Amino acid sequence: MIHLEYIGSRAVISQHGISFKEGKKDKFIYLPYVYEILNSINSSYELNKKHSYQIKIDNLAYEKLYLYLISINPNINTEIEDRLNNYLNHLDEEEQEVSNRVSLSDFEKNVYISNLKLMRNYKIQRAKNKIFYFYCTKAIVEIIKTNKIKKIELPFSEKFWHVLKTIQGKLALEKITSNISTQEKDDILLINLTTNIY
Repeated sequence: MIHLEYIGSRAVISQHGISFKEGKKDKFIYLPYVYEILNSINSSYELNKKHSYQIKIDNLAYEKLYLYLISINPNINTEIEDRLNNYLNHLDEEEQEVSNRVSLSDFEKNVYISNLKLMRNYKIQRAKNKIFYFYCTKAIVEIIKTNKIKKIELPFSEKFWHVLKTIQGKLALEKITSNISTQEKDDILLINLTTNIY
């Protein structure tokens, strides 16, 4: 099983040091929400293909997500490893690019490359989390398409909104129009994803 863990915000690395970009959150924090959406739509449906679910966030959701992904795609480990190998090549190329910069002194190059090496495992773990998130949201899109789900209704949270925005983007790549909206129902704020699937 692929090792997943929270790692933190995106690192900004240069010859001047290392900082973290607060707006770029680690995809790991969204995995329990992805699991709840996947779990809620991967069940029986009413005839009108609408789905509403009382969500209970499970912090061990990534293990359940992994088992689900293996069940629908036995090659998932190989695919994730291939993507990670591509990312490792990218990290090597990044170091090589810095060493070839004529605008930096040798000292600046050494500091920059040392900072890249120092943060390498950090960046690899973030990439693992992001790749896994990608496969999970892809699985949700496949269920939406297969079951022709027209509406998903969830309790509003910033994390559900983020996941639904990712799903909306993936649906758009499949030429499926979708909309995200909020509504209040019985004094509870809800977030809805609606699709034009027929």
